[in-house]
Order: sequence, then C-alpha cells, then structure tokens
Amino acid sequence: MCGPSMSNVVELFGHSLGDLGGNWATIVEQQQCPFLGKRCYKVRKSDPNTSIGTCTVLYGRAAEPIIICPTRLIERRQIFTDCLHLLTTHEPGNELHIVSEVSIPGGSVDYFLVSARDGRVRDFVGIELQTLDTTGTVWPERQRLLKDIGIPRGDNAETSDKSYGMNWKMTAKTILVQMHHKIQTFEHVNKKLALITQDKLLAYMTKEFNFGHLSNPPALGDAMHFHAYRMAEQPNHSYRLALQSRLSTDAEGIALCLGLQAEARVDLDAIIRALQAKISAMTLFTPV
Repeated sequence: MCGPSMSNVVELFGHSLGDLGGNWATIVEQQQCPFLGKRCYKVRKSDPNTSIGTCTVLYGRAAEPIIICPTRLIERRQIFTDCLHLLTTHEPGNELHIVSEVSIPGGSVDYFLVSARDGRVRDFVGIELQTLDTTGTVWPERQRLLKDIGIPRGDNAETSDKSYGMNWKMTAKTILVQMHHKIQTFEHVNKKLALITQDKLLAYMTKEFNFGHLSNPPALGDAMHFHAYRMAEQPNHSYRLALQSRLSTDAEGIALCLGLQAEARVDLDAIIRALQAKISAMTLFTPV
C-alpha cells in the first residue's frame, strides 16, 4: 500500500490518486484513457510513445482540483444526458447518437448529440468541451507521482524545479471567441450549442467578462448554453463530475460578453449532411 502522494497530480489515466488500491503499474504501462476507451492521446513531444495521462491537478492557494484534459468531462457520458432537453424536436422512437468532431461554418464542434429516425437526422445539439490550458510543464509532477507510488521512471524529471500554471485569461477568451463564431451558425438554423466546462473556469469567465445579461436559470429558447461541472469528492477520495450550474444566452449575448457586435450566416443542410454521413451503429447512444 502506497502512502499519500506528494505530487500535485490528482488523476492519472482517468484514475484518482485518492484510490490507492489501483494496480498502478498496469495503469501506467497500458496508458489507456477510460473515457475514450483507447490510449491517451496526450503524448510527449520528445517521446510520442509515452502518453502523459494527467487529467486533473491541484492548483492555487486552496489546492483545488483543476481539470486540464477536456476528455475528462465525458465521464459516464453524463454531459450528453444533461443536454437531452436541448433536443427540442426529439420524439419517442428516435435513436440517439453521439458524433464527434464535425466541421461546420464557424469551426469544428467537439460532439453532436443527434436525434435520428430511419437513418435521417431529425434534431441535434452541438457540444463543446473546454478545460483549462496549462503553462509550463506538468511532467515533473507526473514523474514525482510515479516515484511516490513506486513506478520506475525513464528519467529523473521528478528532481526538476520546472512548474506549471493555469492560462486562465487566454483559455477563457479563446473559447468565448470560438463560441461567438459557432453560435451564429446554430442560432441561424434554430439549434442549440452547449459549452461544457468546469465550474472554476465558468466562475472566472463570469468575473472577467460581461456575463450579467446571461439567463440564470437558463432559457430553453436561447441558442447558447453553459453547463458547468464541479469535481465532487467521493467517500473513497476519488472524484465524480456533478452538474453545478447552467446559464444561457444567444449570439448577441456572446458578442456582448466580448464587447463585439454579432453577425450570422450558414446552411442547415451542410450540418445535416455532415452528421448523416457519420451516424451509425458505432455512434449509438444509450442514456445512463
């Protein structure tokens, strides 16, 4: 049994360091992301065969868990279930699909939750994931963790004094600009777009940008929805995502957040063609 870790890494390859009963040698060796069901895609630039695997780290004076990998947000696929109400023309009998990485006018969208019948798209909601971008490097903290839990390392990075930080301002502004581009598309075709993020990041956005006009509680008629999740600590000291708050606005509202003037254009048929080309038995979604 390992003692408490001195590293700031909270979750590695989807497993919480609070749960020290895990087979860490196997977890580190296999490099699997349990949320995607395949190898962690975050690899070292200097060694593409090594996945970094850091999902969540402690940061700030309060040493709070901050999610730094957007894939961490798809735990249990709860975020998709929490967007079901945004499928306003979904009907009983329709199938649900989760389609990833679809290009639309305004950019690429991480996921679509699609309502389909007889292979034809009937409704959809776009779902974007955003977690905090780091500055510096988390690698020495990762290696300190491996040392703490008795896993051999290929370097001595645990002795490095290099650290990491959180790029709050750039992360928040970048995602809001992206939402400004994409929400025009969704509003124009009368569909919904949801931004999924951690409560800490949404709190920062609310403080640093003009969010006073957003609807709280959210209005179903709005095109842009914000869903913020907190890291809820469990009795075994692991963490589980829990929906903390929801807000909503429209294209003009996102422009006001950024101090911009909204504009809009796009083609509903282009989005539907892209979605229909991707839905299949492999994308079928069964809500939890």
